[in-house]
Formats: sequence, structure tokens, C-alpha cells
Amino acid sequence: MPADLYTRYMAAHRTWADHAAGCGSCTTTRPGCPDGITLWERYCRLQDAYLNHLRTRSTSQ
Repeated sequence: MPADLYTRYMAAHRTWADHAAGCGSCTTTRPGCPDGITLWERYCRLQDAYLNHLRTRSTSQ
């Protein structure tokens, strides 16, 4: 699961970054269009999940 989670997190980041680079409404740190909002939220959810996984892993070792 962790490797898959990391892979999905990085893919969401790349997708968001590609979108933000070509969108006239979005910036790299803030969505500004409906598609950007969806991509940003997915990226944030996966980032939170991955960081929570790292925190959980470090406290259990």
C-alpha cells in the first residue's frame, strides 16, 4: 500500500503541476478553475494520506 500511495501522490502532483502550468486561472499554489479545483483537492488528499502514513510509520518503529 505505501508504494502505491506514494505513486498515486506523485502522479497527482504531476497532473496538478501540468494543469497549473497551462491554465490561465490556476497558479502553482492555488486552483482557479473547476478542473483545477478537482485536481488540487485530489493532490491535497493524497498528500495528507501519505504524510499521515509516514507519521504513523515513524511512531510505530
